[in-house]
Amino acid sequence: MTANWRTSSYTETQNCVEVADHDPTTVMVRDTKARGRGMIEVQPATWTAFVEHAKQREH
Repeated sequence: MTANWRTSSYTETQNCVEVADHDPTTVMVRDTKARGRGMIEVQPATWTAFVEHAKQREH
């Protein structure tokens, strides 16, 4: 299965991460400026918890 990488629609620069969540068992995350340096894989529940925490930190 080929990864479907995407960035947030809120991103205005290339200083962000890309996420591939096409596989229901894992979410892959990589740096947009260093795509060739690898990625991390986390469970979907872990990614959801991280995103929710980041949303709370914005305020």
